[in-house]
Amino acid sequence: MNSRQRRSQASLSVAVIGGGASGYFGAIACAEQHNSVEVTILERTRQALYKVGISGGGRCNVTHHCFEPEILAEGYPRGSRELLGPFRRFQPRDTAAWFARRGVKLKAEEDGRMFPVTDLSSTIIDCLQKSAANAGVVVRTGARIVAVHRMDSAASSQIELELKDGERLRFDQVLLATGSSPQGYKFAEMLGHKIIPCVPSLFTFSVKDPRLTQLSGLSFPAVRLTLLTDGKKRLEQTGPVLITHWGLSGPAVLKLSAFGARQLFASRYQADLLVNWISDHDVNSLLSEFHAYREQHPKRAVMTGSLLPLPRRFWERIVSAAGIDKNVTWSHCTREAMKQIATELTEGRFRIIGKGEFKDELVTCGGVDLREVDFRTMESRTCPGLFLAGEILDIDGITGGYNFQSAWTTGWIAGTSMGKASEHKFRDSPVQ
Repeated sequence: MNSRQRRSQASLSVAVIGGGASGYFGAIACAEQHNSVEVTILERTRQALYKVGISGGGRCNVTHHCFEPEILAEGYPRGSRELLGPFRRFQPRDTAAWFARRGVKLKAEEDGRMFPVTDLSSTIIDCLQKSAANAGVVVRTGARIVAVHRMDSAASSQIELELKDGERLRFDQVLLATGSSPQGYKFAEMLGHKIIPCVPSLFTFSVKDPRLTQLSGLSFPAVRLTLLTDGKKRLEQTGPVLITHWGLSGPAVLKLSAFGARQLFASRYQADLLVNWISDHDVNSLLSEFHAYREQHPKRAVMTGSLLPLPRRFWERIVSAAGIDKNVTWSHCTREAMKQIATELTEGRFRIIGKGEFKDELVTCGGVDLREVDFRTMESRTCPGLFLAGEILDIDGITGGYNFQSAWTTGWIAGTSMGKASEHKFRDSPVQ
């Protein structure tokens, strides 16, 4: 009896609500590993895998080139502890191997991001859709679910899905993989789950400051950012920063916004930011550099004689902000003036007055309370037969492929865990 014949006599029916990355991955894993299970993906829109298509600017940042679970888990402001065990079972190396077995090779870029070698997100979409079809997964788009119900009886327990057109479908197991959709959170609540309120994560900072005016496009490779709330140091990140026409962007800003998502939301995105534009220096080390430079080049103008690897326009703006005239030479630059420049460069204080979205990809923190999920199987602790994966959980990662990796990992674990009950039923049944 082949897999399709066995599936026609399915001893277990599984529904995957949500046709995104984690939903497809979970459905494929379940169908491939459990021949006697019938798997159906129910996607409310007409276009499944939409977010995969737009991710990475249309290239799809599949995962991050980090094969150490402990280090990888540090990229998740929420969920790092819970994901450690799952990453030991399915991590970026496994993701790359999974796609490679299906003819899709990934490449790693300098910053660790991994993309398909084609640089096309359609490559990933085609791979997932073909794998689902080959595994016998049924995909229904335009399936608008309006309610979910737990149906218990003396003989069995099932989950009923009520569709907008009045159709009612019952399944033995359900995987909720609806991303950050409010409808998905509503379904989880209907089945007994607590939802941690969602707030934006991964966004840029709106900063209106004369020190940044007309400097849009300048980038800095290693900037240390320190977020202050209530006047105290709270969070810190170091990495590339880009000055934009609205303020500050770049990997360090996005990471800081992720780890500080709830604090910034609580402060209505009003906070002070300390910026060290050259993170390997502090005020005192810069002063020493300035004194040595003054001894060697006393007649050079401070405004045009920079000893630091900084964009010329930026250096001129900082010198001007320190109150130094353009004609002042290093020999006439006082210690107090040099200290002012050093302070501007290593402890510059800027005011965040709002946030901006990160391109077209909105990431949120919040979702199903992680204490209510068994991360060995991704099964709900409050509703047996319900599994959860992806962004519906209170898990979010920094930019660079982390959010997709948590989707692949949780989807794969959910998929391999679902359907196991059917194996015993099948073995106990007479073989035809």
